[in-house]
Amino acid sequence: MNKMLQLLGLAMRARKVVSGEELVIQEIRSGKARLVFLATDAAKNVEKKVTDKCSSYGVPLIRYGTRGELGAAIGKEERVVIAILDEGFARSFRKLSSN
Repeated sequence: MNKMLQLLGLAMRARKVVSGEELVIQEIRSGKARLVFLATDAAKNVEKKVTDKCSSYGVPLIRYGTRGELGAAIGKEERVVIAILDEGFARSFRKLSSN
C-alpha cells in the first residue's frame, strides 16, 4: 500500500476524516475541511459538485485513487469523497501529492 493511502488510514484512526458526499459538503461549507480527496472514478455530477464547492470555499482538492481504494484505506465500503479535517494531515497529503 502506498504512503498516501497509509496516511489516510492514520487520519481515519485519529478521527480527522469525514466521508460521503453530503457530510463532506457540510464540512466544506462550515470551513472545517482542510483538504478533499475525490476518487478518480467519481460520477461526473459528483465531481462537478465537489470541485465547485472546493473552489468557491478555497479548499484544496486532490484527485486520487479509485472509490474502492479510498474506502479500503479508511476501513469502509467504497468512498468517492473524503474530507481531511486536520491541518497537519492536510499538509502531509499536499506534500506527498506534490512529489
